[in-house]
Amino acid sequence: MFIDKASIQLKAGRGGDGAISWRREAFIPSGGPDGGDGGRGGSIYFVADNNVATLLDFKYKRTYKAESGMNGMGKKMAGKSGQDLYLKVPVGTVIREKESLLPIADLTEDGETFLAVKGGRGGKGNTHFKNSVRQAPRFAIPGQHGQELEVILEVKLIADVGLVGLPNVGKSTILSILSNARPKIANYHFTTLSPNLGVVDIDHDLSFVLADIPGLVEGASSGAGLGDDFLRHIERTRVLVHVLDMAGSEGRDPYQDYLLIQEELASYNEALPDRVKIIVANKMDLPGGEEGLTRFKEEIGETSARILPLSAATTKGIKELKYAIADALKGLPRTLASFDEDLVDVNQFFKRDEGITVVRKEDTIFVTGEPVKDLVRRLIITDEGSVRFFERRLEDMGVMDQIREKNPTENDTIDVEGFQFDWL
Repeated sequence: MFIDKASIQLKAGRGGDGAISWRREAFIPSGGPDGGDGGRGGSIYFVADNNVATLLDFKYKRTYKAESGMNGMGKKMAGKSGQDLYLKVPVGTVIREKESLLPIADLTEDGETFLAVKGGRGGKGNTHFKNSVRQAPRFAIPGQHGQELEVILEVKLIADVGLVGLPNVGKSTILSILSNARPKIANYHFTTLSPNLGVVDIDHDLSFVLADIPGLVEGASSGAGLGDDFLRHIERTRVLVHVLDMAGSEGRDPYQDYLLIQEELASYNEALPDRVKIIVANKMDLPGGEEGLTRFKEEIGETSARILPLSAATTKGIKELKYAIADALKGLPRTLASFDEDLVDVNQFFKRDEGITVVRKEDTIFVTGEPVKDLVRRLIITDEGSVRFFERRLEDMGVMDQIREKNPTENDTIDVEGFQFDWL
């Protein structure tokens, strides 16, 4: 099953807590603090892998969590870091932040790696907080939470050439003859429900990748049929080959079919119609093929695209098509860029509100904001020394100056994100 789009949630591992511990050994009555640091939480990476062809695995599992770090221990022993999680995706996968749909990564090379979410830092043990005044710190810092992010994965095939055209014009048959691909072929619309890739060998040192792009019908660029799902697979191609039923075997006019597909390509991106370098006049073995080709040439007039008569049923013209594609590719640099806007930095989705608000409500002064919330969460308040440490951090952040502007008295309570203390 070819799955080329998936939505998943990523959760990096939490950092381990710092330890509160004391050195206890014979003949050492005042060993002092020896709490170790917590381990780092595991991060989540995406890795492009040529051996992965689909996002099928992500269809059945939607949430991925990296391992959390272990807590610190006594004797200054640090906790073990959480194991990083590596998620393999097909080469050509674009990763988007789900809410904004902005692209944060485009993995176009085998082995290319992208760090999506970072594990939380491990907390510091109480051994770090000993000084000449505070000989016995009874607090440590817990580990940070890991980053979380919801993303959408999209596969965009990496092919040199794309076969485009309306359903049932012979694209899959041409692909199967030119390459080693074995797509499903039948005489009805939408036999091809997913893109097919094949490698076409010219000689021992020259080959190209050919893709059969299904689902192009009128309105494809705006969601009709299957085209909205699969048009993105032609973004990385250098050359497009437009296949037409020149015999009009299903009652359609080849020239009108040509205009329809060109319009859909332009609606998706204005650069795509110029990539049509070859027009394949297929089904020339059927009655009306020659007349249809003559009429088509009159209607299209001058064109930069090369028009090749072909019969996929009898393979007549296949050799000429293969070498015509090779000629069209000459001099065209291979680009893996897609039509998306520039990649954005994933870290912008983890930025917090750095504002701090201090308001008085009767005899309580409330301090709120992400910086102080993080401060309260990361500190374990257990004794007078830790409270002093906490207050010094508030002083350094300028919070105490804002509190003083509210003219606090001994009867007032200071509430810092739920942690309350009296003003002294």
